Amino acid sequence: MNGGLKGLLTAAVLAAVGVGLYKLQVHGQPLPAIVPRTGDAHREVSSALDARIGRFLDDRRAPANSAVKLVALTFDDGPYPVETPLLLDVLADLHVRATFFLVGDSAELFPRLAERIARDGHELANHTLTHPAHFESLDAAGVAAELDGAARVLERFSDDPGIRTLMRPPHGRYTEYTVRAAQRAGYHFILWNDDPGDWRATTGSRLARHVETYASAPDIILLHSGKIATIDMLPEVVGRFRKAGFQFVTVSDLMARVSLGVIEHPAKTPL
Repeated sequence: MNGGLKGLLTAAVLAAVGVGLYKLQVHGQPLPAIVPRTGDAHREVSSALDARIGRFLDDRRAPANSAVKLVALTFDDGPYPVETPLLLDVLADLHVRATFFLVGDSAELFPRLAERIARDGHELANHTLTHPAHFESLDAAGVAAELDGAARVLERFSDDPGIRTLMRPPHGRYTEYTVRAAQRAGYHFILWNDDPGDWRATTGSRLARHVETYASAPDIILLHSGKIATIDMLPEVVGRFRKAGFQFVTVSDLMARVSLGVIEHPAKTPL
C-alpha cells in the first residue's frame, strides 16, 4: 500500500471514530454526572480526542445488574420569595430531602428562606456568589472568589459541609480549566444524569413525562427552585419513583452509598 493511500485510510478511520464519539456525546451520557475533586478533569470533560476516547473506553462501567434505586433531586438558583416556599411545602408534604445549589447573593437577600431550607433538612450546596453569565470564562482566581464568596454567605445559615464541597456551575457552563479551579478550591463538580428542561417554558405534565421516561438507577435530576411547573410535577414524579422502589437522597448521601462508576453508568429504568 502506498503512503498516500495509507494516509487517506488512516484519516478515514480517525474521522469515523470522531463521528462515533460525537454521536455518543450528543445522544448518550455525554459528560460525567460528577467530577470528584480528585478526578482527572481532562479525561472527564475535555473535548480533545484522547479524552473522548478515554470516556468511550471507560473501565469504570457498572455491571448491567447493578442498578441502585436512589434518586437525588437537585434544585439550582434562588432562594426566591414566592416559588421557594411553595417548593419547600411540597417537599415537606412528600417527605423528600433534596440538594439546593444556592446563589450567595440571593441567600443574602432572603436569609429566612436559606435558613428554612437548612432547617427543613435539605442539603445546601454552592452555586456561586453572583451566578455569573459566563462562569466558563473566569480565571482560577475568579472561580475561587465566586465559590468562597457564596460559601461565606451560606455558612451564616448552616454548617452543612456541602457548602464547601459540592458546587454546580451556573447555566451548566464550564471548561476543563474551570473544573480544575473548582477542584483546587476543594469542590466536587456536580452535574446531572438528567436535565428535564424546566429552565425553559414548559408544563408540569411535560416535565413529569420526561423524568419518568428517562429515569435511571441511580439518578441525579437537574431542576430549578423558581419554577411553578417543577412544583406542579413533583407529587406525580415522586409517587412514580417510590412505586418503582426508589429512595430519595441528597447528593452527598448518593456519593457515600454508591460508587462513582455506578453513578456515571446508571441503568436506564423508565418508570
